Amino acid sequence: MTVSGLTAPKAKRRVIGTGTIVTSLVSLALLVGIAYDTVVVRIGSEAAAGPAGFSPATYGQSEFPKIRDAVVAKAVDAPTLAAALLENKAAASEKYGVSSGGTVLFSVSFSGTASEPKAGITTIAVPGMPEGTTLRVQTGPAINGTELRDATGTIQFGQFTNQIEYQDAGSALNNAMKAEVLSPVDVKALSGKTVAVTGVFRLVNAKNWLVTPVKLAVQ
Repeated sequence: MTVSGLTAPKAKRRVIGTGTIVTSLVSLALLVGIAYDTVVVRIGSEAAAGPAGFSPATYGQSEFPKIRDAVVAKAVDAPTLAAALLENKAAASEKYGVSSGGTVLFSVSFSGTASEPKAGITTIAVPGMPEGTTLRVQTGPAINGTELRDATGTIQFGQFTNQIEYQDAGSALNNAMKAEVLSPVDVKALSGKTVAVTGVFRLVNAKNWLVTPVKLAVQ
């Protein structure tokens, strides 16, 4: 139809290309996939807490009894071990020791008279020890070192995610030992009393031992 000789413009057609359709379908598929994989987690739920990580406290409580029993089973009478070390350190290490990180650890048991604790360490006078050999025990409150962790040779770095966990394992065992072994004892009142100790030490000086206990009883 024309008005005054003018021709009406033709209606424009909107053409949707194949590429546009494909793009839309892909976007829709992605949205569906995201929705399918999305999990709604309520705050405070177990899932919200994330995956369970290494718990030093739990590790110490579960593993210390195993370490304690292993040390007790392997413990050598202190005078016997001291004499063997002075006679032939290499042979004594081979017979009684456990290698760890280029050092050797020994499980030992003894009974003797305690001195006054100083800086968390108590010296024990043990009958039958070679002259000039000093025997000391960590009595806390601070317990240092990784002797408990390394005592059996069964706890290895590869069992942990990283060096921090490996170090935490050692501290956790020390803490578990304190709770079980030292907490029931009035350490400040040990001076002059006879104590029976089973523990482990790392050989640094054959005439000077620093023992970390796994058992300590006042007799």
